[in-house]
Amino acid sequence: MKLTVFGATGGVGKEIVRQGLAAGHQVTAVVRDPARLPVRGERLEVFRADLRDPEAVRPAVAGREAVLSGLGARSRSEAGIAAELTRTVLGAMDAEGVRRLVVVSAAPVGPPAEGEPFVDRAMVSVVKAFLNAVYADLTAMEQELARSAADWTSVRPPKLTDQPLTGAYRTVVGGTPRRGRTIGRPDVAHAMLAALSDPATVHQGVGVAY
Repeated sequence: MKLTVFGATGGVGKEIVRQGLAAGHQVTAVVRDPARLPVRGERLEVFRADLRDPEAVRPAVAGREAVLSGLGARSRSEAGIAAELTRTVLGAMDAEGVRRLVVVSAAPVGPPAEGEPFVDRAMVSVVKAFLNAVYADLTAMEQELARSAADWTSVRPPKLTDQPLTGAYRTVVGGTPRRGRTIGRPDVAHAMLAALSDPATVHQGVGVAY
């Protein structure tokens, strides 16, 4: 497939690029600073663009079959950029007639897991309170998705780690895995790429966790 990846220099984004190339896809990585992208490959195009300008982004998505986004705030001070930049991506996709979009969000944005133990529910409440602005931003991002014409999927991981790719994780379409406390960034990227070809994930949030 011809894919475009936004947030390609982030922890999840660069894994999407790396795994996408390994799977034989043609990948366009949209970045602000090409020097920060450590991935190389014959089927890789690095595209530098101002992500606040839909017109500047349009060439990066034109003719592509799907878009994946690792965009999001890395700290409370950056809260707001997920919704803002995803709005730009959606505008560029709509202008170019590209429909499929898979984004990374977060588990606390989704519904509580069925039968979640008290300690896990309490842990989520503490995290949500501490990172309230970040999760409000991701909630606003998902609202932008719901209002759009895109065939979107939101992948919602819990705490991210740098554990190597395992391919062994749980997914719940429309829900959250019970006692899902962590997942490695490479496995989040793996789940996002897998969602591209799974029609059951369209217009759905997908909980992922070990």
